[in-house]
Amino acid sequence: MSIVLKNIDYTYMRGTPFERKALSDVSLTIEAGSFTALAGHTGSGKSTLVQHLNGLLQPDSGTVLVDGTDIGKKGAEAKKAKRSVGMVFQYPEHQLFEETVEKDVAWLRKEAERLSNEIKSVAAKDSMTASEITQLKEKIAQLEATLTEMGERPAAPPPEEPEPEPDSQALPDGVPEDGVYVDVDVAIVMESTYPYLKGGVSAVVHDIITGNPDLTFGIIHITWDSRSPLKDLYGMPDNVAWVRVLYLSMEEHQEDFLRARPRDLRMNRRQRRELSRRILGALLALAQDGQTEPLWDLISEGLSASRRYPVWAILGTREFMEAYHDMMPDLGMSMTDIFWCLRDFFSLAYAVLAEPVPRAQVYHAHTTGYAMLLGVNAAREHGTKVLLTEHNLYVRDTVNTLLERRLDLNVRLTDYRTFDVTGRERMWMAWWLEMGRLCYPYAYASTYLYPRAITEANELGGDAGRAIVIPNGIVTSEFDASYAARLAAIEEIKKEGADKHLWKLVYIARVVPIKGLLDMIDSVRLMVDRGLNIHLDVCGPTEHMPSYFEQCLTRIVEQGLESVITIRGTVKVRELLPEFDLFVLPSYNEGLPVVSLETMGAGIPTVSTDVGAVRSVVEDMIVTDDGQTWEPCGIIIEPGDPTVMADKVQEVISDVDLYERLSLNARGRVEAAYDLVKVNASYNKIYRQGGAGEQTGTRADRGGA
Repeated sequence: MSIVLKNIDYTYMRGTPFERKALSDVSLTIEAGSFTALAGHTGSGKSTLVQHLNGLLQPDSGTVLVDGTDIGKKGAEAKKAKRSVGMVFQYPEHQLFEETVEKDVAWLRKEAERLSNEIKSVAAKDSMTASEITQLKEKIAQLEATLTEMGERPAAPPPEEPEPEPDSQALPDGVPEDGVYVDVDVAIVMESTYPYLKGGVSAVVHDIITGNPDLTFGIIHITWDSRSPLKDLYGMPDNVAWVRVLYLSMEEHQEDFLRARPRDLRMNRRQRRELSRRILGALLALAQDGQTEPLWDLISEGLSASRRYPVWAILGTREFMEAYHDMMPDLGMSMTDIFWCLRDFFSLAYAVLAEPVPRAQVYHAHTTGYAMLLGVNAAREHGTKVLLTEHNLYVRDTVNTLLERRLDLNVRLTDYRTFDVTGRERMWMAWWLEMGRLCYPYAYASTYLYPRAITEANELGGDAGRAIVIPNGIVTSEFDASYAARLAAIEEIKKEGADKHLWKLVYIARVVPIKGLLDMIDSVRLMVDRGLNIHLDVCGPTEHMPSYFEQCLTRIVEQGLESVITIRGTVKVRELLPEFDLFVLPSYNEGLPVVSLETMGAGIPTVSTDVGAVRSVVEDMIVTDDGQTWEPCGIIIEPGDPTVMADKVQEVISDVDLYERLSLNARGRVEAAYDLVKVNASYNKIYRQGGAGEQTGTRADRGGA
């Protein structure tokens, strides 16, 4: 067998503003028995070329021959030639209906059982004879016995033996045992953070709640599945009435999402065709003109808790696919990829929109994405308000992660139309970017940690007119003892000399790739080689990404730094602050890290990468209302450069006078601009502008869980 391509040209989205040439005059011969590899960067045309080999795509010009047969022609011979070329999915996790072959088989068998039960039910109701019913039962028993022999599942218990009751699973902490969710002033909406995971955002949320005891709160916690951590790590404040947990994984929605069929729409073919065109028209209206209401109308009708029909049941229907081909430009995707992208989009939206959400006067989403999608929908359903806080630019970070780019790179709303990416990547970019545009206009206010974030958010559809800067904050007095210890340590350093002092550096963050610990390890190696007397303590959870943690441990051993770097894991950092001389943050992505403020409160200088609000916190001039100015308390560098990190750390610890100035400035800056009482007062004011405070009472005196 041989495959020959002659002078193949192919262009995506021909005749549209997004026209893009993928293949140009490509000729190739693949001989029988040979192995051929295609290599190239994302979007270079590899998948496009492969899809020409069996006729999934037809060239604009040129010829594809399979054993001498032109597969671009019609007829039985060409069809036979096409079928002789096999192709496996680009994404092996995408099989038929589930994420693995095993689950596909399990689903099909479950469906077969359902049909078998249906047959038995119908047979029993119809006028079958006793002998016919007996024969049917025997066939079913025979089938089950065969399956058991194959080892595919255990035999079903005899009908007279009832199935054992499954063990009742304990409710997540904070979920009302009686299922009653009282109305609250503010519902905090967030993904996989408070109160079940520690981190900077969780700490901020806890401070907001405890700092506003006059308001009642609920927590809407969006996580992947029921195996996620669901234990309260903070101690639920008294003014938190409940926690509502929602799961994104389809494993948690098998019965409701996957069971929906086109017949559940209760529509005829004409109505299904109209619905399909409405859906696609609403998506185009959002993408082309920024119109949001047509899509929100459809969400209310078919995806929300008050839906009249399951809109996702339209997927896979002939009417929807016909409308898709008619209204949407060719993205250069196989039908398999198109189906799976659309199913993923619908299922994820369903996961956060389809279940009822308790009523709040203000839904406070702490990211865009699913949290904001839920917040806007809940506010629309209850006739209340939604507030957005962006600790970092979630949409930008998600798109950069998708494209395997640095998280700090700028992303604009229209980039999915112009970036050189695969069709699948383009659809996911569009999903995230357009979801942001769908939600941004409904926030009565949006808060950001630093001014530059407002400008960056405008590129993604944010409204600068409703934007407010509210930084994170700390109670400075809680760090008085650590600051006094730092002043005393500086006097000791002066006495013994900078070169003789063991400089204790500290990394305080999760051990995950975006925090840059591998870069820091390489930087420590450079500093040791230079003869610097240093030690690095790594403080933060190590369990979030075990594979990366193992990489870090391996790197420490490879670099011979076992005696220079100590992995402390999760510790009470505040108690340890007097031990440390310099805070190092090699991160690729941050909002406004609370730990930066805490180390500053303890008078500890900083060497940090230029991410999020860190530059404004550490380096930018601060001028107080009374005219007092505060200089930098550290040095800011670009991410990803261990050598520069080593240079700047050396600069700070080699000059005691410089170190002392940075220490004094650290304490002064946090007192002047990052006081938690002021921060909480700002949130209280914004909450009340949205209608919070009309509710009264706390969990204890309102009968909540």
